[in-house]
Amino acid sequence: MADLSLDTPIAAAPVKPAAAIRKLLLNPAVLFGGAVITVVVLTGLLAPWLGTIDPTAINPIARNKVPGAEFFMRTDTGERIKMIALFGTDGLGRDVYSRVVYGARVSLFVGVSVALISVACGLLIGVLAGFFRLLDAVIMRIMDGLMAIPAILLAIAMVSLFRSSVWTVIIAITVPQVPGVVRLVRSIVLSVREEPYVEAAVTLGTSTPKLLWRHVLPNTIAPMIVQGTFICASAILIEAILSFLGIGVPPEVPTWGNIMAEGRQVFSLFPHNIIYPGVFLAMTILAVNILGDGLRDTLDPKMAKRV
Repeated sequence: MADLSLDTPIAAAPVKPAAAIRKLLLNPAVLFGGAVITVVVLTGLLAPWLGTIDPTAINPIARNKVPGAEFFMRTDTGERIKMIALFGTDGLGRDVYSRVVYGARVSLFVGVSVALISVACGLLIGVLAGFFRLLDAVIMRIMDGLMAIPAILLAIAMVSLFRSSVWTVIIAITVPQVPGVVRLVRSIVLSVREEPYVEAAVTLGTSTPKLLWRHVLPNTIAPMIVQGTFICASAILIEAILSFLGIGVPPEVPTWGNIMAEGRQVFSLFPHNIIYPGVFLAMTILAVNILGDGLRDTLDPKMAKRV
């Protein structure tokens, strides 16, 4: 009989990364969503070069120009140059194209930050709740209380209590997202804890930290990747809603939400102030959700068959 030591892997052999990557590259949803997100990310990173002018520069003589219109502006040296408003200008004469391009930075930063923090916190709390029975009841009652409050209302309440900033918005959006991650991780841990290989590891005297690291956490990787994409899309949308309501990111920071908020009063006359940031917002959220669906179908085929 083979000798079973504490260092002998008992779980099933993991899927090779190369095989997983090949499966992802053959999934149309992953390719489409990833391509669109890559374009949006590059747009945000290259904003200083893609933006035509400073997104915060006010030019009263170029107020509410239609897309494609020409206008003049003065440089720091006093030189008068002619510009083209690709997406038009807003009520303060700011270039909508530059504001939309720079807005991609804030929206993506908020979405990715919320996803990473939510997954990290939810993973830690969910593992504790699922593996330690004494903590389960206390932690899950707290999570149930947070889930009873609509996410947008909880975010509005938190933003209203603190000074408006990007990090305030990130924290306000993260808190409502954590309970969903905790419940998902807890369900996975409860299932894995009853598996024969985990019971065998416990019988062999494997320490709790090593048991969690080698046998429990690997089973949460794929679901957390998928959950993170959906949280990212939700966070981008909630940030836009908060900014549209005027309680999110400060108005001087261009985001898709506050660009639309500033243009809603003149929408019937100058719809470009809302259409262009709205298209970028919808396209980004759709791409992230499609990518999440593709990752779910590839990394968790059983779930794909159920939905």
